[in-house]
Amino acid sequence: MPCEVKPRFVVLYGSQKGQAESLAEGIAEVAEEHGLAAELSCLNHNEKYNLETENAPVVFIVSTTGDGEPPDNALQFVKHIKEKTLSPDHYKHLCYALLALGDTNYANFCNCGKTIERRLQELGAKQFYATGYADDGTGLEVVVEPWIEGLWKAIKGALSKMASDKTAFLKGQAADSPGGTPDSTIPNVQLNLLRITDHENRESIKAPAEPASKSATAASSSAPGTHAAVSDLRPAVPTGSSVLASQSPGASTVSTSAPEIRTGDDGRPHASPAPALTCSLPPLSESSLNVPALPPPYLDVSLQEAEPVEQVAGPPNTEALCAAPVCRAVQLTRGESVKTALLLELDVSAHPMVTYHPGDSFDVFCPNRAAEVEEALHRLGLSDQRNHRVHISLRKDTKKKGAQVPSYSSQNISLLYLLTWCLEIRSVPKKALLRALVEHTSHSGQRRRLQELCSRQGSADYNLYVRDCNLSVPELLAAFPSCSPPLSLLIEHLPKLQPRPYSAASSYLRHPGKLRFVFNVVEFPACSGRPAGRRGLCTGWLFDLINPALLFPGKDESSGSPAPPKIHVSLRPNRSFRPPSDLSASFIMVGPGTGVAPFIGFLQQREQQRKDNPEAVFGETWLFFGCRHRDGDFLFREELEGFVSSGTLSHLKVCFSRDDHEEGEAAASSARPRYVQHNLLLAGRRVADILLRRNGYLYVCGDAKNMAKDVNNALMEMIQTELQVDQLEAMKTLAALREEKRYLQDIWG
Repeated sequence: MPCEVKPRFVVLYGSQKGQAESLAEGIAEVAEEHGLAAELSCLNHNEKYNLETENAPVVFIVSTTGDGEPPDNALQFVKHIKEKTLSPDHYKHLCYALLALGDTNYANFCNCGKTIERRLQELGAKQFYATGYADDGTGLEVVVEPWIEGLWKAIKGALSKMASDKTAFLKGQAADSPGGTPDSTIPNVQLNLLRITDHENRESIKAPAEPASKSATAASSSAPGTHAAVSDLRPAVPTGSSVLASQSPGASTVSTSAPEIRTGDDGRPHASPAPALTCSLPPLSESSLNVPALPPPYLDVSLQEAEPVEQVAGPPNTEALCAAPVCRAVQLTRGESVKTALLLELDVSAHPMVTYHPGDSFDVFCPNRAAEVEEALHRLGLSDQRNHRVHISLRKDTKKKGAQVPSYSSQNISLLYLLTWCLEIRSVPKKALLRALVEHTSHSGQRRRLQELCSRQGSADYNLYVRDCNLSVPELLAAFPSCSPPLSLLIEHLPKLQPRPYSAASSYLRHPGKLRFVFNVVEFPACSGRPAGRRGLCTGWLFDLINPALLFPGKDESSGSPAPPKIHVSLRPNRSFRPPSDLSASFIMVGPGTGVAPFIGFLQQREQQRKDNPEAVFGETWLFFGCRHRDGDFLFREELEGFVSSGTLSHLKVCFSRDDHEEGEAAASSARPRYVQHNLLLAGRRVADILLRRNGYLYVCGDAKNMAKDVNNALMEMIQTELQVDQLEAMKTLAALREEKRYLQDIWG
């Protein structure tokens, strides 16, 4: 009997940190359950696909990075479709759907996806399904899950329309019928733009989703073992559907209610506790669950006892990095009511290639904490094999689309090195990992709770107890003691340990051979899955690295002082976030807290330029700085006041958000500006004059979630007032400033 050929479609992704890639892989993996065949590829791998002749539906999954830039593995594709030599009908044969990932805490939300979509339409391509814009600031799954849920019906509709149009075209050709030829690639579907806040559109996409297909039902009913109950629950079933609850007893579902009475370690019954990471309450605890399909395993991992592996005391590829000793460390803040801010100075004189400009940033490579690595080894039952060599290869029977071994697997590394320098064990566990952990959890109550957390019904709990509190994988495993995952599962699901970026807080002209940066020691408070607070991975490591002699250089040092610690760094040039090359151009800087760091470099460079060019005409410089307390965290106070005295800084506008508030001076507090945006509005006329009439520049650095948005709103209000225009025109004016690279941001979440 001949094999049935499944209709095909193409999935293309552009991903910087792996989220878009993971979603694309998930779509490709479950396509077969919907009677489809998916061809998966990265956008930069253009040898694996050909959009110039593609006649099947194409699904794009793309993220945005930096200041609205495409991911590295999508740059080549975006550059190609932007070519002006392409004709307006270049992609007239193409029909597509697009899911864009972004974060509304940053400017240019989903800009890469919007760029690709705009250009595809300009080149004649047509949509067959509404574009989804998923916001990582509120939870990608809010848009992603219903979008994928409705995708399958849309693909089948597009394929059906293509087939019918092609048939009609062939019949017309055979009959020699007159008239225009219909475009067989353009399905006639109604598009509804899918956004997070558009509840009606979200429901309209959920509504047409099919019930579980026959093939999925057959697979579930024949799946062996106690854990088949989860693997048959497909994302094609809409939220609130009764499909799972009404299946026959022979079909596998997850509908067991969490027990109201639990048994403690002493064997005695205990009343059900309040909802937390490890337990839920009705209605969730009594609900049937839509649980994702089990991610297929794709790696074979073995540990080989060998001669002791000589490991480099640092991150992979150290030859490409700069190992710079810490030559100075100063605590910039004081008092318990403020964050701990530190300034570190690195000696890069031994690395002449490390020449940076104000506005540039650099990556700091840090290891995982030794205590957490030890806990991971213990949890995996591999403490005695820490020095064994790790061998990683692809499973021959894997069904995972586009499976690849990690980039670090080709190196001769030990298990200890893998957990210390290669895997981001502090990463927040994704739902795919939670789903995989279910299979390795023996306690029924804990298994049920993991199912809830990765289910559609448990999305609110996942956000509350996992995502929003930045719960790490070690913390999750500590909360579920009966979960014993294999090493291969962690390697498959944990991302590569990433370096942390920091802005240079110095000018190479002022401090040749030195590189300074500033950071707050990040503190994560205790929460449901974290009994005690913890520090951020990199900032905590840097804090521990600095010994008292460095932190307090006034103390006497013994002749036997240890060598200064070294930090591995690499430069990240920023071509746009730099002072204007025209010395006569005026510029405004907004940098509260540690956001002032790059502007110290700006001003150090400007001061040196004034000394080197005494006859030159220099533009005005403004700095808007804010912190909590004048005497607690006014960073670089003496240096900033020195810039004002020397004429390097024309205007220094400062505000302190907590001083008046804590002193109870209500009247003074209401009159004085508390945040940088308030000072911006007070100086609105002069700021607007610099930006709108004198072609000046505005730089914003700091917190993306609140400050950057508030500053942007203040600029909108300022433009409306000064130009007497409405909000839409003000938005266009700001957009033009961004386009001209005169409104620039270096912000973080």
